[in-house]
Amino acid sequence: MSTAVIVKLTPTDIEIATRAAENFTRIYYNTYDSDNRLNDLPQFYRPSSSLVWNGKPFQGTTGVQELLEKMPVTKHEIQSLDCHPIPGTSPPSLLLTVSGSVTHGQGPTGNPTHTTPRNPEGHPRVFSQTFMLVPDPTAPATKPGELAKYYVSADAIRFVG
Repeated sequence: MSTAVIVKLTPTDIEIATRAAENFTRIYYNTYDSDNRLNDLPQFYRPSSSLVWNGKPFQGTTGVQELLEKMPVTKHEIQSLDCHPIPGTSPPSLLLTVSGSVTHGQGPTGNPTHTTPRNPEGHPRVFSQTFMLVPDPTAPATKPGELAKYYVSADAIRFVG
């Protein structure tokens, strides 16, 4: 019977992981809401990455691009994030949960006058998004105390309510 090797996370690991998660979140959602998102957002993913958008699966960078092509412009407002480093690699993979609201389209004032208030288009919707971020093996090596470069291995987003 083999014995499991226990890898302990240090306070420094947690601090670096938290900074990496905050950095990732800021860059990711700024990119998502940008005019260049169709080209830039898929770069956060790899061909092996999986994305589940409200129960609908997409695969890899082409799947992300396929989803974005059908989506109107967005504006995200982040309310909170929670990051958990996953021991076993150095730097550790990160389980990141982000919640906030997103407006699709031009907002309520950009909707046609006949749009009902119950139509979600243009109105903020609460969302929860969970990422599994994995250190990017193709990125240059980091020095102790530096933030690792990550890519999205798995991504699941749901509207709440």
